[in-house]
Amino acid sequence: MATEYGQGYGDGHGYDSGLPLAGERRHRLPAGLRAPFEARTWRAFAYVLLSLPISILLFTYAVTMVSLGAGLLVTFLGVPVLAAGLAGCRGFGAMERARARGLLGVEVADPEPLRMRKPGVLAWVGAVLKSGTSWRSLLYAVLQFPWSVFSFVVALNFWAYGWALLTYPLWFWVFPVYVGQGGVQLFSDGTHSVYLDNPFEIAVTALVGLLFTLATPWIVRALTTVDQVMVQGLLGPTRLSARVVELESDRGVVVDTAAADLRRIERDLHDGAQARLVALAMDLGLAKEKLTEDPEAAARMVGEAHGEVKTALQELRDLARGIHPAVLTDRGLDAALSSVASRCTVPVQVEVDLPARPAPAIEGIAYFTVSELLQNISKHSRATWASVDVWRVEDRLMVQVVDDGVGGADTSGGSGLGGLAERLDAVDGILVVDSPVGGPTRVTAELPWRAVR
Repeated sequence: MATEYGQGYGDGHGYDSGLPLAGERRHRLPAGLRAPFEARTWRAFAYVLLSLPISILLFTYAVTMVSLGAGLLVTFLGVPVLAAGLAGCRGFGAMERARARGLLGVEVADPEPLRMRKPGVLAWVGAVLKSGTSWRSLLYAVLQFPWSVFSFVVALNFWAYGWALLTYPLWFWVFPVYVGQGGVQLFSDGTHSVYLDNPFEIAVTALVGLLFTLATPWIVRALTTVDQVMVQGLLGPTRLSARVVELESDRGVVVDTAAADLRRIERDLHDGAQARLVALAMDLGLAKEKLTEDPEAAARMVGEAHGEVKTALQELRDLARGIHPAVLTDRGLDAALSSVASRCTVPVQVEVDLPARPAPAIEGIAYFTVSELLQNISKHSRATWASVDVWRVEDRLMVQVVDDGVGGADTSGGSGLGGLAERLDAVDGILVVDSPVGGPTRVTAELPWRAVR
């Protein structure tokens, strides 16, 4: 599972040209001036405007169905009506997640599905009523209504007054021509009136409108931030369910890794030691037949067979070391990593500073991580030295491998480092690769610390 160093750098040479990346644009105007014209602002404003009618529909549906279901609880109809109301709220929740994704760019994962132990209407009703997602969707439908009214009023007023005041110099002439007054009436007490009709007042009005217009995008974005929190918190998966999904994914990775290791062991046995043992048996059979006819040839064949036995034993030892080395079980990480480092093609300095031995599973993962990284250094890095450091930080086991090779190592593109990162992730571990082109390469693995029971 080795990965080639020197791959995966950005422009093919590994140097930053200083030019903007693909998809990036350099703006001449600051963010505050271009915000009123950005598509993001108009999408957020559209989200706020749509929230009012949608929230009215949601609130009306939720209150009606829950009230009806609660009123019918004295009969057998109340429970299914309440379940139907909650199911409808779940459906509206899916619509709200899609709306937030399309207009706000918020990716909210789907919550956990209904879990029914057996098919049927009663099982479905029970699953809906017991699902936390159903009740959170109902809570969203109730809370969204007052918030949507508030955000609609605030956003619409800021937007309308801002643009109206900003463009006042363009349309104030309507008042003297069609209304018979100098401009917008600012104050009146029956005997005295103040109008915005002179150039200075018109300019100040436009300036105030500019301030309102520039502030409106940030106000709208602040309002939609609350919507994002509500959608993510009430309509998305809970931390527990997300953790369950992550553990299920990690379990799949562990199963696939174990199956791949079994296939590798079977292939190594079939192509290596088994083939040599079969050839050895044939050679010994031929030597037995020639023992009386040609003792010298038989002795020579027995000698060759003896060499094959040694080679087969060495292959079996290497295979056993690849499964789980005896030195790791007997003497721990320090001795096992020193043994691996001695087989590396470059000098390796090993330093293990652990107060105690971790659990065998974590110890084995740390060993094979270092072994894999040292194989990469031997094959691809063109390094002249390397170092391995292992230490503990609170409840984490830290492993760091550094070399002065050509760099450019990358976990993407289906490389061996990517597979190693998946293996570590399966046990809540992390793999961080810092490998600029030209070196040095620094790979840090972080594993959970679990003491020996």
